[in-house]
Amino acid sequence: MVRKPGLLLPLLLLLLGPAPARSIGQLPLILNTWPFRNATVAAWKTLAAGGSALDAVESGCATCEQEQCDGSVGFGGSPDESAETTLDAMIMDGTTMNVGAVGDLRRIKNAIGVARKVLEHTTHTLLAGEAATKFAESMGFVNEDLSTNVSQALHSDWLARNCQPNYWKNVIPDSSKYCGPYKPPAILKRDGVTYENTAHSYSHDTIGMIVIHKMGNIAAGTSTNGIKFKIPGRIGDSPIPGSGAYADDMVGAAAATGDGDILMRFVPSYQAVEYMRRGENPTTACEKVISRIQKYFPNFFGAVICANVTGSYGAACNKLSTFTQFHFMVYNPLKSEPTEEKVDCI
Repeated sequence: MVRKPGLLLPLLLLLLGPAPARSIGQLPLILNTWPFRNATVAAWKTLAAGGSALDAVESGCATCEQEQCDGSVGFGGSPDESAETTLDAMIMDGTTMNVGAVGDLRRIKNAIGVARKVLEHTTHTLLAGEAATKFAESMGFVNEDLSTNVSQALHSDWLARNCQPNYWKNVIPDSSKYCGPYKPPAILKRDGVTYENTAHSYSHDTIGMIVIHKMGNIAAGTSTNGIKFKIPGRIGDSPIPGSGAYADDMVGAAAATGDGDILMRFVPSYQAVEYMRRGENPTTACEKVISRIQKYFPNFFGAVICANVTGSYGAACNKLSTFTQFHFMVYNPLKSEPTEEKVDCI
């Protein structure tokens, strides 16, 4: 029996199922945390020049590293207790699910570039500390001091304020009044005495970036110098896949910013992508992530951006008295230039 040609296409569609919906008018898409416009422009120009989604994420984050966006990305910001600036960064390929990341990177300015080398030239995911610096040098990056007059002045002022704020608890001397070195007192174990955590959350304006190529390839990445006066060796959420950012060509991507010590406990970027996988729109996915964290830490500082394969996007943030709106950047073919948008926190 000869099958009628007209029945072939419907039969294939029935067998294969519907193709993933993609809205051509909304792609490519650049989406990044905070009003870091130049980073958005750099990523868009990279795509316009024929670059990949990974190339665009790298160039966008690298721009923020060079410009020291808000003092929270790149060299010369957020000195730790020892006055040293260290960097965290991550880049993820949503096509292959490969990731390259660095944490506590020392004396190398281009953290996102080193993360890309980890992705391309190793089978590892994350390198950290002095070993990450040695790796960077082997890849051709220049070893140079990341401190500046600004970061040194920040540290001097912190010492003059008896090392306030800091991130210690349950130690002696009393970390709410004095500088260290600190030690855990034996009396804590003997009598069950505890002290209040005196650490304060300050703005942690990590750049998190999502890029969806016009062909549907998705990449995401982050770069930050962490939080001011952190304990040396501290690594936040930014270089942790699923926490700082996550990408999957089949679904979309997400990136987080805020208090990394809290955020990484909830892998918010991965969770947001999974919500979208289940059919939630990007805004709802972001809001659900924030609500989940709120149950345990109602006063945490944080925000999430989300985008799905169609180019739809959204964001959400946790409402505080000093943080009621979250600003982020968007660029797609429907816009004539990078646009700063905002969302009311929940």
